[in-house]
Amino acid sequence: MRPLAVFDIDGTLVDSRASIYRAACEAAQVLGLPEPEYDRVRQIVGLSLHHALHVLEPSLTDAELADFVAAFQASFRAMYETGHEEPLYPGVMDTLRRLKRDGWRLSLATGQNRRGVARNLARPEWSDLFLSSHCAEDGPGKPDPAMLRAAMTACGADAASTTMIGDTSHDIAMAVAAGVHPLGVGWGFHTVEEQAAAGALHIAADFPDLEAALDRFASTKLFA
Repeated sequence: MRPLAVFDIDGTLVDSRASIYRAACEAAQVLGLPEPEYDRVRQIVGLSLHHALHVLEPSLTDAELADFVAAFQASFRAMYETGHEEPLYPGVMDTLRRLKRDGWRLSLATGQNRRGVARNLARPEWSDLFLSSHCAEDGPGKPDPAMLRAAMTACGADAASTTMIGDTSHDIAMAVAAGVHPLGVGWGFHTVEEQAAAGALHIAADFPDLEAALDRFASTKLFA
């Protein structure tokens, strides 16, 4: 059975640190809330937006939370209407193309909504890479294992042949809950220590290190 690599997007493939923080600050300003510290914002990335903003501002009423979500989304829309696009991390495409060439099955599991996923899949360089994509709007968000289970079903994989690659403890916790191989990356939103505490078996320092970890996974007797 060919291995399946399921990738997170924000903080793993795409450097969205500045835009997510900007949207959180602008949304807080709309509601008259204090500007959140970056350290608080980075902790919520990977969760579904409604859940994430509730964690960020737990004292909001349901109506206020709905306004907070709407303001966050409006900030992102305004960025994209002016031509903004988050950059890919250096090395992303070399790694993804190499995995595809070597026979890996590739999928996405992200806390973004379906509009965000579609925007990323519209990148010309991503047009033929991923067999499936799964997001928080499809069902329970991270760290619930639902997205990973859906990816395995869509790609004809089982837990033993699947690895999840992400930058947050939410990604790692989802992988552990689904019984798949959890791999972290050290360049996104959560620290190496936070990912290790959640159960990451390896946290890659860069894309060559990630490729080496994936090669080790694929070289087990299951795929030999």
